Amino acid sequence: QAGPISVQNRSFYSDPNYPSLANIPAEDPETYAMIQKADTVGVFQIESRAQMAMLPRLRPNCFYDLVIEVAIVRPGPIQGKMVHPFLQRRQGIEQVEYPSEALRAVLERTLGVPIFQEQVMQIAMVAAGFSGSEADHLRRSMAAWARRGGMEHMHQRLVSGMLERGYSEDFAEQIFQQIRGFGEYGFPESHAASFALLVYVSSWMKCHHPAAFTCALLNSQPMGFYQPAQLVQDAQRHGVRVLPVDVRFSDWDCSLEKMGSESFFSLRLGLRMVKGLPEKAGRRVAEARQQKRFDNVQDLTNRAELNRGHLAKLAESAALRGLAGHRHRARWEVAAVEKPAPLWGQGKNSLKQSREQTSRSPSFYSDPKYSIRPPTEADDIRTDYASTGLTLGRHPVALLRKQLRHRRAVTARELQKRAHGTRLRACGLVTMRQRPATASGTIFLTLEDETGTVNVVIWPRLWEKQRAQLVGATLLAVDGIMETDGKVHHLIADRVHDFSVLARDLDARSRDFH
Repeated sequence: QAGPISVQNRSFYSDPNYPSLANIPAEDPETYAMIQKADTVGVFQIESRAQMAMLPRLRPNCFYDLVIEVAIVRPGPIQGKMVHPFLQRRQGIEQVEYPSEALRAVLERTLGVPIFQEQVMQIAMVAAGFSGSEADHLRRSMAAWARRGGMEHMHQRLVSGMLERGYSEDFAEQIFQQIRGFGEYGFPESHAASFALLVYVSSWMKCHHPAAFTCALLNSQPMGFYQPAQLVQDAQRHGVRVLPVDVRFSDWDCSLEKMGSESFFSLRLGLRMVKGLPEKAGRRVAEARQQKRFDNVQDLTNRAELNRGHLAKLAESAALRGLAGHRHRARWEVAAVEKPAPLWGQGKNSLKQSREQTSRSPSFYSDPKYSIRPPTEADDIRTDYASTGLTLGRHPVALLRKQLRHRRAVTARELQKRAHGTRLRACGLVTMRQRPATASGTIFLTLEDETGTVNVVIWPRLWEKQRAQLVGATLLAVDGIMETDGKVHHLIADRVHDFSVLARDLDARSRDFH
C-alpha cells in the first residue's frame, strides 16, 4: 500500500507478539548498556538528574541492581550517608566488612549498607534485640520522628541494645544515624522491586522501540521531568524519524507510521500537539479524513466543522502545509475560507451550497501570480515552539552557534570531552531547574543546545547573587569548572550570563548562520 500506514491502538495492541510485562525478554544486555550510560530520558524513576548521575557509577547489570538503584536515590539513604559507602564497595574501592555473621545475613545483598526499610527493622531485631512488634513500631514511627523529633528514647534503646550484644559504640551510633535518615523517606524492598520492574520494561521499550516509547510518552503528557521538545529531540538522537503535525495524516493522538515497504516505524505527531486546538475539533478532523481525503482548506473546514479559531491554530502549527503550503500561505487560505454551511437538518439547498463553497476553493490567494514570501527558518522555529512546544527543524541554539563561538561558548558535546578541572563556558536553553530538599539549597540546572545537554550545579551563594538571571533567562551562559567522574559530567558554576538578547531578531540574521 502506498503512503503512510497509521498504526491504530486497537490492532497494534491486540497483536500477541506485542511486547508486554509478560513476554519482554529478561536481563537484556543492550538495555542494561543503555541504562549504564544514563541514556534514560523519559524512563520511569530513573530520568531525574540525581538518578542519571548515579547510573554510570552504580552501573546496573541485573534486575536486583535496579531495585537498589530505585531505593538508594532517596532522602533516607542520602541523609543516612549510605550512598557513598555503597558505591565505594560496589566499585571495589572499599572492603566489605560485617560486624557479625548475624548482620551479614541481613546486609550481604546490599554490601553491608542498609538501603531498605526491611533491613532497618531486621537490624533492630538482630543487633539491638527488638521484638517483632517493636520493629514494626520502629517502621511506622520513622516518618513521624522526622516531622516531630523526639528520637532520644529510641536512641537509647537501640544503642544500649547493641552494646549489650557486643557491638561497638561507633557502630551503634552509625546505625542510629542511618535509621534517623530513613525518617526522611526510605523505600521498602518490595516497593523498590515493583518500581524496578517498570524501570526495566520502560528501558527495554526505549532501547528497542524508541518510536513507540516516545509516542506513548507524548500521548500521556503532561508528566515526568521532560517537555515534549526534549522527548522528541531525544528520540531523534536515537534515530527516530519524527513526522510533523499534518491534517492529511495526523490523528488526535501521536501515532506510528510506516511509509510503503519500510521496515521501521516513524513517529507522527498528533493534533493534540497543536496548542489551543480543542480535542473534539481534532477528532472531527481525523474522522472526516477517514471517509475521504481533504481536497483543500475549504473542504476541511466544511467536513470537520471547524471555525476560524480552529483553522488559525492549525495554520500556525503548519498542520495545513499539505493543503495550503507554508505558514504564510496557510494564513491567507484561512482568511479566505467562507463560513461553512450547516451540514445537518437544513436539506438539499444547504448541502448544495456547501459543495459550491468547496468548489470555489482554493481562493485567489493561492494563485501562483500572487507570490507570498515563505517564513524564514528562524520564524518557523519560533512559531513551531509557540504553536506546538517543539520544532522538527534545527535547534534554536544552532542558529546562534556563530555568535556563541565568538563569546567562547562550547557545545554540550565538546564539554564532555574536556578534562576534569577545565574552566569553560557553556550556553543553552534552560530546560530544567531542580532544588532537591536533600541538596542543602543547591540548584541543579539543565542546559540544552543542538548537540545535547549540560548538567550545571549552582551553589546557594551564586543563586542568591544572580537569581534574576537564573530565573529569567531562556538562553543562559554559564562560566564554571568542569567536574568529571568517569562518565558523569557536571559544570560547577561560578558566574552566569543572560544571553536571551541573542535570540531576538533572528529573522534578520538567520540566513548567515550555517
